[in-house]
Amino acid sequence: MTNVDELLARMSPAEKAGQLTQYFYFRLPAGAEAEPALGLDVAEQPRAVEAALGRGEAGSLLFVTDPAEINRLQRLALAGNPHGIPLLFGFDVIHGLRTIFPVPIAMAASWDPEIIERGQAVAAREARAVGIHWAFAPMVDIARDPRWGRIVEGAGEDPYLGAVVAAAQVRGFQQHIIAGPKHFGGYGAALGGRDYDEVNLSDHELWNVYFPPFRAAIEAGAGNVMTAYMDLNGIPATASHWLFTEVLRDAWGFDGFVVSDANAVRNLVVHGFARDLTEAGERALTAGVDMEMAIADPAYARLPESQAAPEVIDARVRKVLEAKVRLGLFDDPYVDEERARAVLADPAHREAAREAARRSAVLLRNERDLLPLDAGSLSSIAVLGPLADSKRDTLGPWVFDFDLDETVTVLDGIRASFEGRVDYAPGIPVGQRTFPSMFDMFGGNAPADPPGFDAEAEFARAIATAAAADVAVVVVGEWQNMIGEAASRSSLELPGRQLELLQAVVATGTPTVALVMNGRPLDLRWAAANVPAILDIWYPGTQGGAAVADLLFGEVSPSGKLPFTWPRTVGQIPMISSHTISHEPDNQARRYWDEESTPLFPFGHGLSYGKFGYGELTVDRPVVGREGTVSVSVEVTNDADRAAAEVVQLYLHQRHGTASRPVRELKGFRRVVVPARSTLVVEFPIGPEHRRYWNAAVRDWVLDAAVFDVTVGGSTASFEVGPPMSEG
Repeated sequence: MTNVDELLARMSPAEKAGQLTQYFYFRLPAGAEAEPALGLDVAEQPRAVEAALGRGEAGSLLFVTDPAEINRLQRLALAGNPHGIPLLFGFDVIHGLRTIFPVPIAMAASWDPEIIERGQAVAAREARAVGIHWAFAPMVDIARDPRWGRIVEGAGEDPYLGAVVAAAQVRGFQQHIIAGPKHFGGYGAALGGRDYDEVNLSDHELWNVYFPPFRAAIEAGAGNVMTAYMDLNGIPATASHWLFTEVLRDAWGFDGFVVSDANAVRNLVVHGFARDLTEAGERALTAGVDMEMAIADPAYARLPESQAAPEVIDARVRKVLEAKVRLGLFDDPYVDEERARAVLADPAHREAAREAARRSAVLLRNERDLLPLDAGSLSSIAVLGPLADSKRDTLGPWVFDFDLDETVTVLDGIRASFEGRVDYAPGIPVGQRTFPSMFDMFGGNAPADPPGFDAEAEFARAIATAAAADVAVVVVGEWQNMIGEAASRSSLELPGRQLELLQAVVATGTPTVALVMNGRPLDLRWAAANVPAILDIWYPGTQGGAAVADLLFGEVSPSGKLPFTWPRTVGQIPMISSHTISHEPDNQARRYWDEESTPLFPFGHGLSYGKFGYGELTVDRPVVGREGTVSVSVEVTNDADRAAAEVVQLYLHQRHGTASRPVRELKGFRRVVVPARSTLVVEFPIGPEHRRYWNAAVRDWVLDAAVFDVTVGGSTASFEVGPPMSEG
């Protein structure tokens, strides 16, 4: 058994600083250039890291996924460390490693904690098999401004849904590796949705909206937490003693270790907060940041010459060493390379990804029941749009170790499932989507258009293809490098000529299905009024095309629900479901004179091939004590001739209290499969934890004696209202 205290007693100050340092390790393709935005010299960086390994002055590496390379680097580390301390390997395992699942916002749209946990367990199993011990995920930041590119990594706007999703992801990851929820805290509220910009949040918003997913992740067992880049209320989050000591450790009892985001400690100088790198390292360490993630020239390497107290340094090193002990790295630091190959090839992982993509898709519109398509009555299908056959875009952003050869596109899936004629035309260029991104060097992009691509001729060919088909399937959305980190947008319009393509296809008179490939709401006002069927497939992952075909042809019914409010236009942002009522009801609909004040699609919206109706909602007693629990039940009927899944949602509204209360708050949901022509009774408990909130006036959690309205339905626009419930 490794004795951490004995190790600490033998370590030099430089060795301790090394254990608190995590280095990026890049071996990019020959000919790759330095990346100025990262401060990275591609040729020099690996040599500098290996020199630190040889001195026993590195605790962790990231961005290595090859088992043989991980073993080689581990041997270098153990040979250079006089105390036999192994390396901890981390990686951005966001929505899969080799098997890519739908992007996180899509998984949240499943409203299915079981499939979310299963997905991250698969990702973690693959990661651990190749030698990765720790994921920089889940991202649990609440995002209420869809201009922010990293909305794709989270669970949307709602703290209750966000907390459930966060806990499920942590449970999945921690079956095999350390989960690292990020970015603590408030990162998703950047001004104007501009990535890395400052954040100003009230205590009310922090405790009631932005903190619950983090607390849920900690309570689920997360072993790590990552800092955020930006200023939070004027203080850089990475140097906030309040965040990492007073809230995370003292209030929530977190016992794991904290890591900075990449170069976030160095950036304390950029913030104008620290005078130099030495002070930056000292202030982050004192605030509670145990490990620095450094692309180059780490600030923590200067800790031996700083004013940081030795006992504080020792406390931080102890956290890192304890994590390595819990992972068993002192006893078994190496990777079984043969087993890694077998795990990565496991077909069960692909089936799990397919099922996740099925459950994540959201049916936004289905006029005259165009979907599901009756394959037996169709002789031809036109598949249109460059996204329909882009393997790289099908996977989505934030993946790095994928296998494009096994990726199933929408076109692939339809061709494999339909026996009739399938004609494909991209219609518009794919090259228009490219723009410089520092992540291109890691993830790569799909090939550009072939030489001689004639945009006008291809557009005309696509329209002719649609006109000659029995049904047209048009895939529209954003290319994967248009969303994610450093990819915020000032507009939500469909990029390029996609709307023009969609309009021209509909004008042919051919029944049209729009598939939306996205990670945030886009401007679909025209489509919502003119395209009979719209299915949001997100970036569906490795088996995405197969899952889409299952949905189109009715093998399964769509059951996803929106995890955010879908605005009509960017000018309505931010638009959330759980807003307060600050004026007379008649004025609530008059917020804009040039646009409706309602969303295009409400939070929780999602249609089905089932025909669901809600019966009488009952509350088992009208009055409950402060710490009491009541039971709510509702009948859910499926009048369709097929079984289908429905996500039943419970909302509360507190009529009065010691603070203004939102018009509605999600407080429970259940995904149930209702057989054809059948009725199920769905029950929910409402306990004190559902009624408690943080009150800015008293600066504490409160339970008001009040009257509560209880509503249940399939979205925030479809409710069965029960009798009011009083708390006394």
